[in-house]
Amino acid sequence: MDIRIGHRIASTTAEGPGQRFALWVQGCTIRCPGCCNPWLFPKTGGTVMPVEDLAAEILASPTEGLSILGGEPFEQPEACAELARLVRAGGKTVMVYTGHLHEDLRLRPETSAFLDQIDILVDGPYDRTKPEQVRRWIGSQNQRVLFLTEAYTMDAAWDRSDEVVITLRKGQLEIHGWPGAPVLLGRR
Repeated sequence: MDIRIGHRIASTTAEGPGQRFALWVQGCTIRCPGCCNPWLFPKTGGTVMPVEDLAAEILASPTEGLSILGGEPFEQPEACAELARLVRAGGKTVMVYTGHLHEDLRLRPETSAFLDQIDILVDGPYDRTKPEQVRRWIGSQNQRVLFLTEAYTMDAAWDRSDEVVITLRKGQLEIHGWPGAPVLLGRR
């Protein structure tokens, strides 16, 4: 089984609790106004990769878990479910960001296997008019953090300021983390 991905970072603290492997999947029909990843909207593009190969890469990384972002992970529910299953079987946790509501996803039979493999679910569409100022790793105030297993709880780590990670990799500038955080670039 293959998965279409837009981007991946082997280790970051900007996309969930602890050191995490961050995976941005390709494709999103929700298209929230103000989304920080509009380049991930098209279902074409990105890279197609076997789920088993990606799982092996994630399991080899020095992280405690995987964060799946988008795009929209539930537009590839079978591939994401298999990836999450393999990652959890290898002893890591799974956090997923979705623009859908958990209750709506539970009503769709094709998403249940994926939901069953998630430790933390951040649900709800991004609302650029309500930026989140208190909870770390959340884009807008309307979004919820749902702990679907006992792997994590809402502890003090969620109350700290968000971070923006800026990396120069192979001549390309990568920026990820909270979309509304101020970025100051300049000379001293």
